Amino acid sequence: MDIVEWWPRLDAGTRDWLVEHNGEALSPSALTAITAAGGVAVSDAWWVGQNGPTGYFLSDAAVDWIEEKANNE
Repeated sequence: MDIVEWWPRLDAGTRDWLVEHNGEALSPSALTAITAAGGVAVSDAWWVGQNGPTGYFLSDAAVDWIEEKANNE
């Protein structure tokens, strides 16, 4: 599922967290909320970034998309 589809399904607190921590590794609760909203973290979707020893990250394009949402663009 695309970020455009799961974003509105997130609770306001998770959306706020993603805006405030944009570009950082996702918290376990944010990743759980994204998955519950329909975002599959293990996929080749454009919004999926990297999962490594420091955490799970959204792609650069997703970070830019969230920034645009935060700025009401």
